[in-house]
Amino acid sequence: MLRKKKTEKTVSYDREKFCPAVKTSICTGERVAGLIELETRKFRDICLIRSDRELASFCREYGVTEEELKKIV
Repeated sequence: MLRKKKTEKTVSYDREKFCPAVKTSICTGERVAGLIELETRKFRDICLIRSDRELASFCREYGVTEEELKKIV
């Protein structure tokens, strides 16, 4: 069976309006990556993070490093 090659595309977002962040649950430890709207401080979920590989993929997709991600508890 033939498969299409996955191509990674960088998602553009306005760095003036949004800040990338990871929200972590205190009870379960579940992590969700997303963007914080700086004007309203509202968190927008992008994807569920189940492994370090998924976190690295999110960082690569949005062009940030893990150190630049804001941590929300």
